Amino acid sequence: MQFLVLGKGKTGSLVAEVAGERGHVVRSFDINENPHAAALTAANLAGMDAVIDFTAPEAAVENIRAVLALGGRIVVGTTGWYEHLAAMKSLARERGALLYGTNFSIGVQKLFRLTAALAQLDGYSFSIAETHHVSKLDAPSGTAITLREIVEAAQPGAKVEITSHRVGDAKGEHIVTATSATDTLELRHEILSRRCLAEGAVRGAEWVAGKRGAWDFREIFDQL
Repeated sequence: MQFLVLGKGKTGSLVAEVAGERGHVVRSFDINENPHAAALTAANLAGMDAVIDFTAPEAAVENIRAVLALGGRIVVGTTGWYEHLAAMKSLARERGALLYGTNFSIGVQKLFRLTAALAQLDGYSFSIAETHHVSKLDAPSGTAITLREIVEAAQPGAKVEITSHRVGDAKGEHIVTATSATDTLELRHEILSRRCLAEGAVRGAEWVAGKRGAWDFREIFDQL
């Protein structure tokens, strides 16, 4: 397949590397090569099976609009833009395809499911702690927000506090804690290498190629 990777940061660079290792043809643009989605033209998207975005929230929205306007397919690992999600999903259903997710790690997807099971407990209060690198723009992280939504869906009326930390080059840690008067349970996931995010995104791009519509990675990860 042919993929266009947007973003040459730590994760974007790994996405391009993993895609190449999996036998795909890869082209990459950084923010300076694609200001305000200017490089996402029909000529540059011709023959591309999917675009993979690991940029910044504002850039991601512009990139999604540009790719979908041309009927393309885009996988978005960037978070912090979800106030525009409904509009982007609507565009994707009209033309093109959108696969988005707060986290493309398969391990984190399992954490989501385990959290849903933990949240069924009665008599417990829940809290979430997350740690990322100092340059991460959104706080709390999209993953932490998803975890909170999972718990609050199972515990109507519950208020789940999120504590965010930004430390050095931390790759991502999420801890879900359930506390009662008599005990504490904890689910913890720590990313040791961003490669798990890159691998999930590339596998997602392989999956979305040739499809039309909009999906959360949580809906399809076990089809990969």
